[in-house]
Amino acid sequence: MVLDTINVTEEGSVLRAEIAAPPMNLLGPELVRDLVSLIQHAEADEKVRVIVFSSADPDYFISHVDVTRIKEYRQEAAKLVGEASIGLLFRHLSTSRIVTIAQIEGRVRGAGSEFVLACNMRFAARESAIFGQLEAALGFSPGAGGIQHLVRLMGRARALEVLLSGKDYEADLAERYGWINRAIPADSLGEFVRSLARRIAGFPVTGLATVKQRVNVISLAPTEDFRRDSDLFGEAARTPEAQGRTRAAMSRGFQTREGEMDLAGMLGELTDG
Repeated sequence: MVLDTINVTEEGSVLRAEIAAPPMNLLGPELVRDLVSLIQHAEADEKVRVIVFSSADPDYFISHVDVTRIKEYRQEAAKLVGEASIGLLFRHLSTSRIVTIAQIEGRVRGAGSEFVLACNMRFAARESAIFGQLEAALGFSPGAGGIQHLVRLMGRARALEVLLSGKDYEADLAERYGWINRAIPADSLGEFVRSLARRIAGFPVTGLATVKQRVNVISLAPTEDFRRDSDLFGEAARTPEAQGRTRAAMSRGFQTREGEMDLAGMLGELTDG
């Protein structure tokens, strides 16, 4: 399977999907298009039981959405879920029969964080993984499932800390808060995830699908809640306040590789543009 922004390799019943969307793995229409194609391909192939997502970029897993192309990437999501919403696309991934594992190195913020939260399991490199929900600092609220997942995983107070502060969280603290399954030394992460994926892929597909379905009944928010968060994000994108904050951030290096190495610091100093 050849895609423009995802390198796909097959290891038995495991697909390895390495995100490669230079210069910083922004979630734009090309990456959303390729995610849709990958999901469709995997779900149509009865042999595939597990997808492992990783990044070709050691500094960025998925940085966040491309805020200059919101309408375009939403249209790509609609090709799978029938609605212009990456929140509903990510929820589809959560409910798929495919088991999904995120192997995280580098920065994963905003919708990047929401993408890994939609995956069934998350394992992160202790030395390099950084997590954040930046939306409130720009005048948005998370629109792709971050609120739904984080409140359930962390509890109300910690979720509000994460969602309202716009700060970065290193892997050890993310593990303690429940954002990820485990923080693992970088030199052990790949083999740990590979071994786990192969083990799961060797089990009967009916059992895997049933367990996922029952867990989702208990823990996954209804479609309507994801839809509402998506709508609120879209509405915020049209407000003068959010547009002004985004312009101010852009003037300071937002959506550039170097400018986002310390994004939390920049957002804390931001004034309306």
